[in-house]
Amino acid sequence: MNFTMSFSQLMPLAPVMIVALTAVVVMILIAIKRNHNLIATASVVGLNLAAAYILITMFGGHFVPSNVMGMFMIDPFTLIYQLLIIVASLACCTLSHAYIETYKDNREELYLLLLISVSGAMLMVASAHYASFFISLELMSIPVYGLLAYTYQRSRSLESGVKYLVLSATASAMLLMGMAYIYAYTGSLSFYDSVQALFNAIRQPMVILGLALVIFAVAFKLSLAPFHKWTPDVYAGAPAPMATFLATAAKVATIGLFVRYMLTSGAILVDSLVTILTIIAVLSILAGNLLAVRQVNLKRILAYSSIAHFGYLLIALISMTYASLGSVTVYVVTYVLTTIGAFGAVALMSSPYNNVDEAESLADYRGLFWRRPVLTATLTVMMLSLAGIPLTAGFIGKFLVVMAAVTTQHWFLAAMIIVGSGIGLYYYLRVMVVMYMTPPEVPRIDADKHWGQKVGGIRVLAAAALVLIIGIYPDPVIKLALEGEILSPLHFVLSQQH
Repeated sequence: MNFTMSFSQLMPLAPVMIVALTAVVVMILIAIKRNHNLIATASVVGLNLAAAYILITMFGGHFVPSNVMGMFMIDPFTLIYQLLIIVASLACCTLSHAYIETYKDNREELYLLLLISVSGAMLMVASAHYASFFISLELMSIPVYGLLAYTYQRSRSLESGVKYLVLSATASAMLLMGMAYIYAYTGSLSFYDSVQALFNAIRQPMVILGLALVIFAVAFKLSLAPFHKWTPDVYAGAPAPMATFLATAAKVATIGLFVRYMLTSGAILVDSLVTILTIIAVLSILAGNLLAVRQVNLKRILAYSSIAHFGYLLIALISMTYASLGSVTVYVVTYVLTTIGAFGAVALMSSPYNNVDEAESLADYRGLFWRRPVLTATLTVMMLSLAGIPLTAGFIGKFLVVMAAVTTQHWFLAAMIIVGSGIGLYYYLRVMVVMYMTPPEVPRIDADKHWGQKVGGIRVLAAAALVLIIGIYPDPVIKLALEGEILSPLHFVLSQQH
């Protein structure tokens, strides 16, 4: 194997390199002089450059998919997901700035950890090899432990970091075990090369066990039931911008990798694995929605709702038709925008260094409309979108997933989506009702007076606008999603079937 690389061969990974260089620049700037505004600006500029590079590549018209070292596949699918990760990370950067502005300890390292995690997430969606899969997953996860426990003076923040560390390490061990079993029988670590070998060996119980262990480890990272126990505690304890990062960028990277893995390794065609995925999807929808009904903490409600949302996503993946990949991508886009908006509103309400604490309990949002009407309207749009109400982006995502399930005649799964959405509507409406109630005499927690003029606030408003625009005119997003196909042998097989 020849490991000599020319620069032109590494060019497809340019966005990742830009983010990694930004991380190095930030590190040097911290060493020279600590300046919170300068470092936040440098991070945002670096991420914007990477986003601009991806957009030029996507719409410049000269894009040719390429395989870098047999480790990374750069195709339209990779670009879309990398762009989503950057959009989510930009939102987290800008929200973090307002959140830790008055924090009494070192604030600058937060951006460094965030950038390292983003570069791991961007490599993840391009991974086409078990080695790159594992390394990029760890590169993304390890900085997250630090991010979650960053405001360690709050004991809950420290607790959420430690919980995530212990449980995530367990999932990584399962993943390695699963990879070892698969490698033992196929003799290849590449997703693309081992398809044939995998099909030949798939009847071996150990291979099925290996694939199942990989799926369980990914299900843990995506917080799918029954591996969801960590999610509400971690989300509720983490600083609000970091919970946003975990709910958007980290999830997008994992789902992107998972979709690529399922399609390129051929695991989606194994009936027993599809059955396992179906059970996980149904459990996630039921557990996420039913447990959210009882919560009075907004961050916990959003945590349980994300468990249910990834259950819906799995259904789109199980309903394997040629077009279902498009519906997965559209759903991911709508989910990211909506979650940025919902968690962003929570982050804008709660800088514990200006207020008493974070705005978590629903009681803190009582009568918010009478004090902050625009913020309330933004949060209302996000709740309606999460519930999947028409004229919001969430409806488009859900509709496409139901369509994928009905096309492949998975009637039970389609019914599960509708039942789950019905239960979801109840607790989303409960949040909305609280915001329009008569306000208390003296609010315990309130957003900043000029929140809409800050960059984080502008980001949240932009997310709300996009949710409404996609809800009314979804064509460009659907078109983009359908173009973002994965280059995989399976697609050829599927296109032959229909």
